[in-house]
Formats: sequence, C-alpha cells, structure tokens
Amino acid sequence: MRGIDSVIRTVANVLAGILVVWIALDLLDANRGNTVVGWFHSAADWLAAWSIGLFDVSGHTLQVLLDYGVPAVVYVVIAGLIARAASPRIR
Repeated sequence: MRGIDSVIRTVANVLAGILVVWIALDLLDANRGNTVVGWFHSAADWLAAWSIGLFDVSGHTLQVLLDYGVPAVVYVVIAGLIARAASPRIR
C-alpha cells in the first residue's frame, strides 16, 4: 500500500517543479508582468527564500541555477529520506 510516503514525494516534486519552471522562465527572460510568470516568481521566491544569495557567483545564469536549483534538489532529497523513514517496512 502506498500512503504517506507517496504524498510526501508528490508534494516535494510539485515544489521542485515550481522552482524548475521559474528557473526556465527567468533564463528565457519571460515577461514578469504576466500574471502566470508573476505567480511562479512569487512562489519560487518564497520556496527559495532561505537559499537566495547563499552562493555569490558572477553570471546571472549560474546565480539563478544556484538560488533556485539548490532548494529544488534539497526538497526532493529530504522528502525521499522522510518518505523512506515513513514507509512501512516489509519483512
């Protein structure tokens, strides 16, 4: 039976997906005045607030990848660890 572990992984994947979409929109220079782009920007800024500026590098592309890519990876990895711990063991 798939239960809480599946929910945990799904939530983390959705959060990481929001961050990845924002990375793509930013690197493709999407119009930030657009409502959808603005929503992704706001959501990504909130999700990545703890990591923005964690690394200071030259170059916009690498900065965006680090600012928003690091939390995407962290969320998926941590969710995987929590899901593994939460899933029932088959003996």
